[in-house]
Amino acid sequence: MILLDENTRAIVQGITGKQGSFHTKKMLECGTKIVGGVTPGKGGMNVHGVPVFDTVKEAVKETDANASVIFVPAPFAKDAVFEAIDAGLDLIVVITEHIPIQDTMEFVNYAEDLGVKIIGPNTPGIASPKVGKLGIIPMEVLNVGNIGIVSRSGTLTYEIAHQIKKAGLGVSTCVGIGGDPITGLRYKEVLELFEEDDETEAVVLIGEIGGGAEEEASKFIKKMKKPVVGYIAGQSAPEGKRMGHAGAIIEKGKGTAKSKMKALEEAGAYVARRISDIPKILSEFIK
Repeated sequence: MILLDENTRAIVQGITGKQGSFHTKKMLECGTKIVGGVTPGKGGMNVHGVPVFDTVKEAVKETDANASVIFVPAPFAKDAVFEAIDAGLDLIVVITEHIPIQDTMEFVNYAEDLGVKIIGPNTPGIASPKVGKLGIIPMEVLNVGNIGIVSRSGTLTYEIAHQIKKAGLGVSTCVGIGGDPITGLRYKEVLELFEEDDETEAVVLIGEIGGGAEEEASKFIKKMKKPVVGYIAGQSAPEGKRMGHAGAIIEKGKGTAKSKMKALEEAGAYVARRISDIPKILSEFIK
């Protein structure tokens, strides 16, 4: 497994809000070590048995946390991420969507300068079935196993993970990198981690139309020893039309499903045309 393991001790920023509270309960139920929460002005409270602090710095000092998952509304998300970085956390998962792109650029660049890993924003988060999740991925779709999943999509990830489970296969770690044009960790960095992970034997890359992230990932896939199965959503989308995610717009033949599938194939990945093909391809080299 990668990024989220048995040593992860996480806090929830925005724990007292409706989403923060609901998903904290879900994370605790699947065994995640949630050691604290942060909401300014709500220090001293308790949410599902988790102590709440006024600041991230205070939470880290009291709980020895090394990760954070952020459910803070978009206007305040940038400050929340900066606070988490400055408190010395190693991993920050930004669930929040609709964060202005300028804000994302600022905290992604700051994190990169300090060697802090950010997942998101606009992500379902990360799940390692053996130890839990940081975010909103439904754990019932995941089986413990040796397949890594990295994806730009949320609901599509759940569907593919469920198909893998139904086929009797399982997942080491599932990472949603987020659907915005700018994200923290990109495909390449996650693929590098899976390539080095002893518990991962194969990787499923779930992409979608728009941008050049999958083409960039293809350059690294060429060097990988582990098999990669690629699937691109939006194969019937018309050019020049924005489709769903902020990153999903295609122009002048670039960013199309066709161009992405071609790049993956040329890199040596196995490209699935349909979701139902993914478990079939995986079962050829995962026993």
